[in-house]
Amino acid sequence: MRVLVTSSRNTFALDIVRKLGSTGHTVVASDTYAGAIGNHSRFVSAHEVTASPRFETDQFIADVNDIVARHKIDTIIPTFEEAFYLAARAHDLPDGVTLFTGAFEQLARLHDKASFQRLAEQAGVPIPETVVANDAEELQAAIDRFPRYFARAAFSRGGVGLLTNTGPLAGKMEVSDAQPTPDQPWLVQPFVDGPMVCTYSTVVNGRVTSHCTYRAPEQWAHSTGIDFLAVDSTDTLAYTQRLVDQLGGDYTGQLSFDFVDNEGQLYAIECNPRPTNGVILLEADAFVTALEGTNDTVSVVEPGVERQVSLAVLADAFTDKLRHLPKSLHDLIHVRDVGAGWHDSLAMMWSPATLVHGTKMSHGSRKEILAALGDDIVWNGEEIQGMSARDAEALEAVHAQRV
Repeated sequence: MRVLVTSSRNTFALDIVRKLGSTGHTVVASDTYAGAIGNHSRFVSAHEVTASPRFETDQFIADVNDIVARHKIDTIIPTFEEAFYLAARAHDLPDGVTLFTGAFEQLARLHDKASFQRLAEQAGVPIPETVVANDAEELQAAIDRFPRYFARAAFSRGGVGLLTNTGPLAGKMEVSDAQPTPDQPWLVQPFVDGPMVCTYSTVVNGRVTSHCTYRAPEQWAHSTGIDFLAVDSTDTLAYTQRLVDQLGGDYTGQLSFDFVDNEGQLYAIECNPRPTNGVILLEADAFVTALEGTNDTVSVVEPGVERQVSLAVLADAFTDKLRHLPKSLHDLIHVRDVGAGWHDSLAMMWSPATLVHGTKMSHGSRKEILAALGDDIVWNGEEIQGMSARDAEALEAVHAQRV
């Protein structure tokens, strides 16, 4: 394959670049700024800078088309929410190029947390009781309904903007800071006790071809995982296939789900229809075979496989009055780093460029850095410039499917 990996700023995008490049495929990496870590891997044959898919959609599509033509790309693998813009503008991509992501309507159903709850219910996948709030009054009424609650926007990501009165994030956000609208509603659920369980899958023509279930024993600011431990996949694999079947059975792309494990009962919380850090736990050959859909059985990561982002673990050791120091030091010694064995250390040395990019995207405001880091590549449910009338209608239908 000759592959374009987009949004190469993410650790998991770098991992995909490494897996493809190390197995003999030609890889071009791209992002909206030159310092993205994946652009500097030794496994890329070239790296490119594109316009922002969110803010300059037409130019982004033109840039991707130019990259495809110049580098003779046959497959595009989105790694973040640029997938929505590419899927909505698939009719404008060159003939013959494979876009490894679902159709726009499928992505929208999965990404909108409100419509995802309906999808999970239809698929027979357990979900918490859910109330959708379209304005401040409805939000307050929903919060008052649950003694312990957990609320977030229908379009949110990365553990940013969570409203709750329970757990380590209680009080971090005020109710008045949430501003739900019919176009940007909020979900309110009873707080479900238990650890978060995450999944990552590749899917080809409606069949799950690889799957990983993992926990994040170490997190940065109770949000983004920096240590990843594979656990049993029996239930999550079955749930993932059910959800894929509910989408219509023709889904092709990457999927990631978050569950809460409440004393052995898993409850689906949300979906990211793209890769997450679970891909790091897959072996390179298994990942590429699953991507191509040539394996007869699902490649499942065995429980106990563990990887960490050592730089983040080291930084975390010195937060919260050194309370994480003993475990962090243990992990640094005993847990394999995501870059171990790749001999590709130059790529991670570009990590500060991502922080600089996030600072620029925040425009000097006090916006949370995790939110700012992806501002130019996210999709929050709006109509996309140049999308087909069919996809615009599909978007309206997705909104109507909210619980």
